[in-house]
Amino acid sequence: MTAAVIGASLLTSMLPTYAADRITGHHFATRSEVIAQHGMAATSQPLATQVALDILKQGGSAVDAAIAANAMLGLVEPTGCGIGGDLYAIVWDAKTQQLHGLNASGRSPASLTKEYFTKQGMDKIPAYGPLPVSVPGAVDGWFELHNKFGKLPMEKLLNPAIEYAENGFGVTELISYYMNKSVNVRGQYPNFIDTFMPNGQMPQKGEIFKNPDLANTYRKIAQGGRDAFYKGEMAQTMAKYMQDNGGFLTVEDLANHSSDWVEPVSSNYRGYDVWELPPNGQGIAALQILNVMEQFDVADMDRDSSEYIHLFVEAKKLAFEDRAKFYADMDFNNIPVAGLISKEYAKQRTKLIDFRKAAKSYEAGNPALNEGDTIYLTTADKDGNMVSLIQSNYRGMGSGMTPTGLGFVLQNRGELFTLEDNHFNSYQPNKRPFHTIIPAFVTKDGKPWLSFGVMGGATQPQMHAQIVMNLIDFNMNLQEAGDAPRILHTGSSQPTGEKMTTGGVVSLENGFSAKTRRDLVQMGHKLQQASGPYGGYQAIMYDSKNKVYLGASESRKDGQAAGY
Repeated sequence: MTAAVIGASLLTSMLPTYAADRITGHHFATRSEVIAQHGMAATSQPLATQVALDILKQGGSAVDAAIAANAMLGLVEPTGCGIGGDLYAIVWDAKTQQLHGLNASGRSPASLTKEYFTKQGMDKIPAYGPLPVSVPGAVDGWFELHNKFGKLPMEKLLNPAIEYAENGFGVTELISYYMNKSVNVRGQYPNFIDTFMPNGQMPQKGEIFKNPDLANTYRKIAQGGRDAFYKGEMAQTMAKYMQDNGGFLTVEDLANHSSDWVEPVSSNYRGYDVWELPPNGQGIAALQILNVMEQFDVADMDRDSSEYIHLFVEAKKLAFEDRAKFYADMDFNNIPVAGLISKEYAKQRTKLIDFRKAAKSYEAGNPALNEGDTIYLTTADKDGNMVSLIQSNYRGMGSGMTPTGLGFVLQNRGELFTLEDNHFNSYQPNKRPFHTIIPAFVTKDGKPWLSFGVMGGATQPQMHAQIVMNLIDFNMNLQEAGDAPRILHTGSSQPTGEKMTTGGVVSLENGFSAKTRRDLVQMGHKLQQASGPYGGYQAIMYDSKNKVYLGASESRKDGQAAGY
């Protein structure tokens, strides 16, 4: 046993135990669910939740509320999202009783080739600066959603964020922390400091922060539509900035961008259909994990047991090996989505698990070719429409590249390509990179039951699966399912080429017992105390019996669920 593991075990043995001081429910629950009849919004920042709720009260649809909240989050939580990034959404349309999926992720620059990286002596794409920048897809995503499901004019949806950007808002402790952490690597890029540090330092807790450039950008988008962003003066500003600073993004890249409406894919878990979007995202990893877990009587297991945690971690490892090999842009590859999420494939893969010992490595499987940091928010309206939406810059505040006078940072999603030859996710021009951000939805007997997501990189599929099991197997309520201590495994093979060779590391939140931790170490798992991130959860459930929405929000962040 290593000194680090021994130290972690000793530390956990000294952690305080929870007192049973709640009148109802599990001791770890931070608050009750929110319940409302007419509408609900759950976001990671209270001001954004209130903006969404105001839009719903004005007669806006769930999509209208989601767009307004996302615009607001781009201002108040620039450490996780913004219009320099991408967007994915799953929408339940009450009128047609159908789910719709939107992939609003951008592609790599047409003029940037893999040979460029080779000539520069690079074996991977950098995390920051001009080279990982791909076309930002969020704004086009807004308009695709709005054109299909919107009710109120875009000017009304963006106006709250415009007003807050001009007049300012009080920065919370958590956002101030992440903004201040972002300066070291991004402050070297032109305009970043001017935009986010107008007084010479990042805003501290409680300080009023304004972003007049972003207000002006939002106003132009509200008045001129998506073309105001992807064509004309704004596109020229972005392209010129990038080319002046060693980048490859052009006006043609921006003008040629489009989002794709895609069919969500699902797997049934104990009578509930869990829906994710197909690659280039990682959503189907959650389905692969659940397909393994469904073969066992999870409800009969103690959630604080080495049996349950070991099984979950090994299921995650199996899914993530397939993720590393197969998940990529489906326009460039024949990806075996149906095979990967099939029950028969899960049974084959489960045979690889040693129930007494942690695996150091797994190989990716061979399913049949059978064809295909971040914010999360969810909204629901009086007509029964529900939206599951996730949007991100990647790596918090993105690449650091901050186009002149526009008030936002461009994303660095291109870092997630690999430069390996003959890989599904190998870099090519005009290609979408592997993506981590995933929205989720659950239906029961063809009817909407749950819209949810858990932001946080590779954390997301793991937490999607845990939330589903918390609700279905462990009979938790919606808030408890998010508050329950979380299991996080890191160190799996990656779509960027890294391989798992030592089994990775398991991090357990406070709330798991010292005995369970010791048992896991004896099984060969490497434990690490609270490495995080453990994700950011938001959820809305529809109670068809009482005809009400239930809302829950992340207690680890600034989240708020509210309804009317």
